[in-house]
Amino acid sequence: MNKTELVNAIAEKANLSKVDAKNALDACLEAVAGVLEQNEKVALIGFGTFSVAEKGARTGINPRTKETIEIPARKAVKFKAGSELTDKIN
Repeated sequence: MNKTELVNAIAEKANLSKVDAKNALDACLEAVAGVLEQNEKVALIGFGTFSVAEKGARTGINPRTKETIEIPARKAVKFKAGSELTDKIN
């Protein structure tokens, strides 16, 4: 499912226009991104938790040249599914 299909599904389920559904989805995604930028968690009960994880610097290998390279430290977004969501897909 892509963003357009998700907007259409939200519009249908919430009885909204597609424009209103797109605006709601965009606002939701911006809010989640804003909280994650501040290194805080977003917990959606029944769905899951978004959080930021620190990935340390490490040594890797370039698969083409077999050369050793340094991979810098970075932050990554993690998602842990909630039990209700896990139950639905199993």
